[in-house]
Amino acid sequence: MSDDTQKKPKAPQEKAGKKAKAEKPAEKAKGKAKGKLAEERVTPRLQTTYRAEVIPALMKRFSYRNVMQVPRLDKIAINVGVGQATQDAKMVETVAHDLELIVGQKVVITRAKKSISNFKLREKMPIGCRVTLRRARMYEFMDRFVSIAVPRIRDFRGLPDRSFDGRGNYTIGLKEHTVFPEIDVDKVARVFGMDITFVTTAKNDQEAYELLKAFGIPFVKRQEVVSTTTT
Repeated sequence: MSDDTQKKPKAPQEKAGKKAKAEKPAEKAKGKAKGKLAEERVTPRLQTTYRAEVIPALMKRFSYRNVMQVPRLDKIAINVGVGQATQDAKMVETVAHDLELIVGQKVVITRAKKSISNFKLREKMPIGCRVTLRRARMYEFMDRFVSIAVPRIRDFRGLPDRSFDGRGNYTIGLKEHTVFPEIDVDKVARVFGMDITFVTTAKNDQEAYELLKAFGIPFVKRQEVVSTTTT
């Protein structure tokens, strides 16, 4: 009897060992699948263009000695203000949904920092939304913005070249978000605008101008070159 009692508890342990061995191949298969998905990711077109064409052109233009001196696009910040949110709180959700369709990323709802009675504004009331794009999504958004959205702007004659902040950042305002191909005009409840800021690592406006121009942003033709001389 003593031998039987000692052998019986070993059965569950053997079954557990077999289950663990069966789970290991499944985990390996999942790991291989994730590896294949990572390999199938396609590098954005503008990122390839930056490495192959923009970097050599800027190094020749500004006589850089090191590749790390070449300015690059750091991030793209998009901000949308919804003034009618004080009357209709659901308007912010509609704007956030459309913005998520455009950028392909979750947006952040911005809220009021303090109450202002004249504007019927209360503290922590949702009044807009914002999102910041980096890496692959940043290049993909810029590609769609330059190739598709900008040509669809009404009475377009070129983007202004005087919207630099002196530190290498460029901001542009759009009046209609329907210029993006992700938006179905027939399903739009309200047309809204947005502010788009291209943040670069350039030290001055001239470097930022040449960088964005190399990416394909159609600036207004002008006679004078952007200068950042300090007095």
